[in-house]
Amino acid sequence: MMGRRTSEQGQLFYAFDLEAIVPDDHQVRRIAAVLDLAWVRTELAPHYSHTGRPSIDPELMIRMLIIGYVFAIRSERALCREVQLNLAYRWFCGLGIEDKIPDHSAFTRARNERFRDHDIFRRVFERVVASCIKAGLVGGQGFAVDASLIAADANKCGSTPGDQWSVALKARQDRAIDPATVERAVQDYLANLNDPAWGAASDVMPKFVAPADPAAQWTGALRNAAFFAYADNYLIDVKFGIIMDVEASRAIRQAEVGASQTMIERTEATFGIKPEWLAADTAYGSAPNLHFLVDEKNIAPHIPVIDKSGRDDGTFSREAFTYDAARDCYVCPHGADLTTRGTIRDGHMLSYLASVNDCRICPMKDRCCPNTPQRKVTRSLHEPARDVARAIAKTAAYEQTRRDRKKVEMLFAHLKRILRMGRLRLRGPAGAQFEFTLAAIAQNLRRLAKLTLHPPDPALARVR
Repeated sequence: MMGRRTSEQGQLFYAFDLEAIVPDDHQVRRIAAVLDLAWVRTELAPHYSHTGRPSIDPELMIRMLIIGYVFAIRSERALCREVQLNLAYRWFCGLGIEDKIPDHSAFTRARNERFRDHDIFRRVFERVVASCIKAGLVGGQGFAVDASLIAADANKCGSTPGDQWSVALKARQDRAIDPATVERAVQDYLANLNDPAWGAASDVMPKFVAPADPAAQWTGALRNAAFFAYADNYLIDVKFGIIMDVEASRAIRQAEVGASQTMIERTEATFGIKPEWLAADTAYGSAPNLHFLVDEKNIAPHIPVIDKSGRDDGTFSREAFTYDAARDCYVCPHGADLTTRGTIRDGHMLSYLASVNDCRICPMKDRCCPNTPQRKVTRSLHEPARDVARAIAKTAAYEQTRRDRKKVEMLFAHLKRILRMGRLRLRGPAGAQFEFTLAAIAQNLRRLAKLTLHPPDPALARVR
């Protein structure tokens, strides 16, 4: 017999239990089991008044934002609609069936005021990482670092040529700036001009600058059409791919290298963890960075060395010259010495010159310096650190760490394809850092929830 629906939507009373409605294997239950936000109210209490009308619960807002990033709900308007309709989201946020959802504008005010002043999402991120450490998901022996470009909320239309922007910037710096008349993204840009990850990373003026978001870097690094972008920097533990730190920076190599150093030092200071080795691509193989890792941090660099000494014209490269450490000179293939005056260039480079008289009568001149009166060889002050990296590159362990680096790339692929962060919604360094931190929280929570529910085989973990 054909059935017929007998219930009526207009009935007066319902027996409803959210706890029973949400399935036991739902993602929100697994995340709720590993996420503790009971401390949030205590942390933020100094930023709220003790009088007046009660504000929106900050824990509720943080839970809603985490839901948005975990399930790739990029708009806060859309997030409010989804929490209004989705019973699992309501349960995760601690809302009843009839509880009112905060307006989307409340998130903007909280983000730009109380959340920003206290850097609350950095604290949430650190607590999630601490939970990963406690669960045994962090090995601490090997880290990997990389950066990925994320398109900024800016486009070429309405942009300003870099040389014109430098003139306008100088005019702004020469007069007092009224915050009420300047966009928040511009204020962030001006406040970070001396930061190594931003203005101080390079004095090269970009081809174009977006006045609405001047910290965004005009870049053609992806070999497609150029665009404005920020760099999302990840430092991960290679055991299970847990993100140990995240940092926003300009989309240029110097800023990304500086961000990696900041993350290594911050991870050590926060969690007391310093890796035995670090894997990265060639962008991190500069002499100063290798010096930082080897000499300052005692971290083995599993990184290809940036070396521009090779020649493709058939003449001798620097490898053909032997360095004599006792005399601090190079010896050429014919046996003549190349000495230095000790002048340091580019902060770390020394030039070693042969005698003009030696080169004039040398039978190998055509194979050494056919177009110059004497041969010059450069050497970094940090050459011992470069030699350490070169020696590591010849080992079997290096081949394995090259594969370990792909774990960072996999996280970035997940970030863009699953979490849908191909383009930022917020502007300025603070906006980029906010979005990158929340995304890293979401990725770590998903990984923590999955591995806690289904513990991995220790034999499959990457431990060295």
